Amino acid sequence: MSQTLDQAEESSLEEPTPPAAPITSRFLFVDVAAQRAKQLRRGALPRVDRSLTTAPAPHKLERVAMEEVRTGLIHYSLPTTYEGAGHPYKV
Repeated sequence: MSQTLDQAEESSLEEPTPPAAPITSRFLFVDVAAQRAKQLRRGALPRVDRSLTTAPAPHKLERVAMEEVRTGLIHYSLPTTYEGAGHPYKV
């Protein structure tokens, strides 16, 4: 059983996830970055590897989240329908 988990873990490490599609809407960018900053504040580990760059690492979690979204490390999905206050909204 542990051998199967080890093989699955190795295969997931070998196949990197393709970057997310670039966000063209600044409002969507802010929403996605804010959700990621909330995850970081709650203890999620940053996905940006700052050891390979010469620039200093940002101190604020909001800046880390914005850089993660900008580089395509954060995948997101948009809701297809929203029914708030009794009014259906379709994307």
